[in-house]
Amino acid sequence: MLKRFFPILDWLPKYTQAQLQGDLSAGLTVGVMLIPQGMAYAMLAGLEPIHGLYAVTIPLIAYAILGTSRQLAVGPVAMVSLLTAAGIGALQPATPEMYLLYALTAAFLVGVFQLAMGIFRLGFLVNFLSHPVISGFTSAAAIIIGLSQLKHLLRIDLPKSEHIQEMMLALAKNIGNTHLLTLGIGLVAIVVIKYGKKIHKSLPTSLITVMLGILTVWGLNLTEQGIKIVGEVPSGLPGLSAPSFDPAVWKSLLSVALTISLVGFMESFAVAKAIQAKHKNYQVDANQELIALGTANLSAAFFQGYPITGGFSRTAVNDQAGAKTGMASIFSAILIVLTLLFLTPLFYFLPNAVLAAVVIVAVIGLIDYKEAVHLWKEDRSDFWMLIATFVVTLTMGIETGIGAGVVLSLAMVVYRSTRPHIAVLGKVPNSDFYRNIQRFDNLEQRKDILILRMDGPLYFANLNYFKEQLANQMAIHGEALKAIVINADSISHVDSSAVHALKDWVIDIQNQGLQLYFTSLIGPVRDIFAKSGLVELIGANNLVMSDQQAVDHFDDADNVSNQSQQYKDYALQSNG
Repeated sequence: MLKRFFPILDWLPKYTQAQLQGDLSAGLTVGVMLIPQGMAYAMLAGLEPIHGLYAVTIPLIAYAILGTSRQLAVGPVAMVSLLTAAGIGALQPATPEMYLLYALTAAFLVGVFQLAMGIFRLGFLVNFLSHPVISGFTSAAAIIIGLSQLKHLLRIDLPKSEHIQEMMLALAKNIGNTHLLTLGIGLVAIVVIKYGKKIHKSLPTSLITVMLGILTVWGLNLTEQGIKIVGEVPSGLPGLSAPSFDPAVWKSLLSVALTISLVGFMESFAVAKAIQAKHKNYQVDANQELIALGTANLSAAFFQGYPITGGFSRTAVNDQAGAKTGMASIFSAILIVLTLLFLTPLFYFLPNAVLAAVVIVAVIGLIDYKEAVHLWKEDRSDFWMLIATFVVTLTMGIETGIGAGVVLSLAMVVYRSTRPHIAVLGKVPNSDFYRNIQRFDNLEQRKDILILRMDGPLYFANLNYFKEQLANQMAIHGEALKAIVINADSISHVDSSAVHALKDWVIDIQNQGLQLYFTSLIGPVRDIFAKSGLVELIGANNLVMSDQQAVDHFDDADNVSNQSQQYKDYALQSNG
């Protein structure tokens, strides 16, 4: 039982020296990545860079103890950092101290939400965000994140905004004030980070770029040329902190905290599942992941961090570097602790443009234009859903974009469930099988029998569509139609509204002199038919196992009817 809530108890007793080698290598590699990324993402969130390092100390250890993924690397990520900045910026905190308090409170609320969702087993909620919506939202957010870093890359004044039209207008007004030396340093940093891995894929290009940037600014004394630097970075471990418990602050941060909770978990769980697919020795549990992430965020709130989640790039690097268990995250946290204790003075001359370059390169990979091209070719409805989410996010903001995405996903689910797939079936020659006449050639279709299959539950929202499609097919058959066969093997449920409608429809069909058959009813639906009286109304003999049985039953009844009619005609003639 304890292993379920503390997965570390499952793998730690069986820990081997071979796992230690992989975990140590991966932990140090990811730790090296976390130093520049943590500082850069904290700056993106509107915080001092040191808080990005604080966010990858205790929270990493908390996730290693409680998380079910053995390769997931948690910490600050671009998306969550931007959401944090957008949510807190809207409150217009008067001082940096107040801004930090709001960030701690946001982490606390995110932790509470995720922990509660995990305890009450609500991990399924992320299923309401479809892949096209996620792709459109992520791509738009990546563009907003990239544009938000131009103020550091160009050293110009740009307002804090998450609306592309406002950002582009401000950029057009201020582009003439670009500081060319800052731009040059930033562009070189982007090139080194992005293409340095071509030399060797395990090369820590972000850290190398940071070190080169520090040495260049310090050696050439570029601060006198107007290069903006990080400045003094506090040393030492994070002290205890506390979020605000003011109900007014909670109310103000509620929407952004809920958004971060869902988006952060969605991003984290997606990458955890993708990596787990390569490893067959464990399973990722959505609800336990929520508990682990919630606890990690709560610890961030009490140790001067800000909201965190699992990251795509770091997790991929962690896996490639040989991570076998959560011990890799613990080694990363130890490296960050050593950095905080002894190495923070080295970051004094770090240019802001280099940190901006780290963020820009990270988010470029999130712009997924290939998915849009694929959907345009394969599924136009999903393509337009992606585009709608993309445009709303760009023009109306991150929170509105994710809200629109959820609404669009739910609307598409409702729309598709109200228009289920309905197929007219024909007989495969020389067999007892029946298939969709739209998908197979040379099927035998009789004019006197209509065989229809509905794929999906029959309930109040799709009743009219079902009846309309059936009426259309009946009209095509015309007066020759004598029997209707409903293949029900894909009808998973029938609600009370459908039962009432079916009773009226069955009576109407029978009044038209048509035979009605239902085939392949599954157990739960047959139970509903029995309890509601539909079995008696349709006739127990007209509920059969297969389409061919229904056809044979109709033919036999028709033959009996013809013979009876012939006998009556003969009797009348004899009496005459």
